[in-house]
Amino acid sequence: MTNTSVRIRRLRASATAMAAAAVLAGGGSVVPAAAAAAAAPSATAPLTAEQLRQEVERALRDGGFVGLSVEVRDGRHRSRAQAGEAELGTGREVPAGASLRAGSATKPFVATVVLQLAAEGRLSLDDTVEQWLPGVVTGNGNDGSRITIRNLLQQTSGIHNYDYADDVGDDAAAFEEHRFDQVSPWQLVAGAMGSAPDFPPAAPGDPAPDWGYSNPNYILAGLIIQRVTGQDWATAVTERIIEPLGLAGTYAPGDDPSLPEPYLHTYHHFAGAPEWTDTTIRSMSWADAAGALVTTERDLDRFFTALLDGRLLPPRELAEMRDTVPVDPDFEIAFPGLTYGLGLMREPLSCGGHRWGHGGDLAGATVREGVTEDGRRSIVINASGKTEDDEQLLRAEAALRQLMDTVLCRGTR
Repeated sequence: MTNTSVRIRRLRASATAMAAAAVLAGGGSVVPAAAAAAAAPSATAPLTAEQLRQEVERALRDGGFVGLSVEVRDGRHRSRAQAGEAELGTGREVPAGASLRAGSATKPFVATVVLQLAAEGRLSLDDTVEQWLPGVVTGNGNDGSRITIRNLLQQTSGIHNYDYADDVGDDAAAFEEHRFDQVSPWQLVAGAMGSAPDFPPAAPGDPAPDWGYSNPNYILAGLIIQRVTGQDWATAVTERIIEPLGLAGTYAPGDDPSLPEPYLHTYHHFAGAPEWTDTTIRSMSWADAAGALVTTERDLDRFFTALLDGRLLPPRELAEMRDTVPVDPDFEIAFPGLTYGLGLMREPLSCGGHRWGHGGDLAGATVREGVTEDGRRSIVINASGKTEDDEQLLRAEAALRQLMDTVLCRGTR
């Protein structure tokens, strides 16, 4: 979620260089994400507990992570595996059932509430932002009367991906200075309005619209939830999703920067910094409806499983959510084959079919989920340790993609 548009543009050059290096080396250890997914084994014998542990350790090593935790479901069978350290220098094992920051995995929770409201006839996906938030999306060529709620959820609004770090800085010193800042959603929207749109909003029914990942889209969706229901987005998510599903470890932290124990410390290696920065304890107000939730691996699995098997949305609205469009080619460098629905990502599996979910990225933290088309298998990954090096980011993403592909194609026993 941090500086997404800038980083993805840089990843294109890195991916090209990495692919060339691999060819010149005769297929050496540097493998782009697409090649890693393609190289993953097809459906064969299910993974044993020991084999799953080995796959997690391989992903930790290949991705350069500090700590890595995985929860897997295969039918009614559940498996867990961890690798690395929970806290640098302590030797403590990564805990099971740890609290984690969902990052952008918050978005499908918010999208689900919006679609529930649509099913209830309280709004329409074709309503404009101007109808619900008059005068908010305006200036520098931004026009809320041309942007629909569908555009927001689908990431086809063209609204610039404003990041609070754009204003305060994204180096280690800036992080330490601003880690406890409280930022309102109105500030975040105003920041986005300070830039011209990246492209015109998509027209209804366009099968290949311009697409651009933008956190302000979901900040606005959260504000629309509040306008429609009289509740802030966090309360609506709690009452409509968290409580009915019994997600005891999931909540919106508000102004609380802490995490409930146990948790995996998150570490980020900022550019120019001599060592890792512990990013675990921080305000998430800057992420708001785009990425503020705290959750657990088990809770994320319960949510995505319930969502995709129809327990949270009627068939029509679930079909709308799963109706995907191609993503920007630059974004696809890190996520080959990915298409985007209304708060849901779909990615291909090497054994055929697709996985569904929505990843989350923060300074120092990576969350990935995948549920197979039939809902039988799922995986949730919680990883700590990120750098500013683009080639290493691609290696890390490739390692996680291969882990997900292997687990979802082979299953566990």
